[in-house]
Amino acid sequence: MIIGLTGENCAGKDTLAQYLQKKGFEYLSLSDVIRDALADEGKPITRESLIAKGNDLRGKSGPNVLAVRTIAAMQPAKHYVVVSIRNPSEVEELRKQPNFKLIHVKAGPRIRFERMKARRREGDPHTFEAFMHIETAEAQNIDPSKQQMRAVVQMADRVVENDHDFRRLYESMDKTLADLSADFKPTRPSWDEYFMGIAKVIASRSNCMKRQVGAIIIRDKRIVSTGYNGTPRGVRNCNEGGCKRCNSFTDSGTKLDECVCSHAEENAIVQAAYHGIAIRGGTLYTTFSPCLTCTKMILNAGLTEVVYSDAYPLGGEPMRLLSEAGVLLRQTKV
Repeated sequence: MIIGLTGENCAGKDTLAQYLQKKGFEYLSLSDVIRDALADEGKPITRESLIAKGNDLRGKSGPNVLAVRTIAAMQPAKHYVVVSIRNPSEVEELRKQPNFKLIHVKAGPRIRFERMKARRREGDPHTFEAFMHIETAEAQNIDPSKQQMRAVVQMADRVVENDHDFRRLYESMDKTLADLSADFKPTRPSWDEYFMGIAKVIASRSNCMKRQVGAIIIRDKRIVSTGYNGTPRGVRNCNEGGCKRCNSFTDSGTKLDECVCSHAEENAIVQAAYHGIAIRGGTLYTTFSPCLTCTKMILNAGLTEVVYSDAYPLGGEPMRLLSEAGVLLRQTKV
């Protein structure tokens, strides 16, 4: 879940962000992109310099630039709270992320002005009139690269009132989170996507110079054995010169009797035997459909299903044998 917080100055966005941090949300601020840019230039960080630099970045790199750079810092499987959203293009960019919701933290201008005075920050306006003048300037601009708070708050999915004490603010946020959680549906890969994805990662361990292939054997939706193609145990790796046939890049389908590399499916089956693991009745996931030798091993090992991603160039006869023996054969492009 990604929660964006927007609102007028001193509405309580940072207070609410700190509250969400206690609930496991990672904190990100679009303003930090501007601060980093100012720091790189050796310039002081003030309210005026932040506004000017933010406008400059949006003008040069597009009005969504702060959101783009902030999103780049996000990691999968984490919740985030994002603050300092001040331009509609930033909202539009954040909405491209799944499960993003924008919350307008709202408070009356007099209350916000009193909060500003209480924080005693250098550079803050000292009169209500000056405070409102700055707010009006930030609310709307003809230039699309500048701050447009009025348009941003109108894009909010929810409004949280902060005209009272912290307890009521937090209660309101808790209720909002409960409402949003009903719509929050984490995406999960299908079993085919899950297992084939793992097989593809396993393939990256292959030391074969010709082709990288990965395979896994599944029983009861559990991985019981894995394998990737390469030279046998105790033999120099293929990518270190261990297999002359592969290292000479012999034409595909020729001189197979000279190849010393074991195939991924073969290794998955042999590894199960090596460790005394039963695989009868299991499913084999492989990034390439099996060759004839591996097919015979699959049949004799008692595997009942083969799921593959790409077809092996010499796979006609192996597929016929699997079909004749009653092994379920499926191709999945995930």
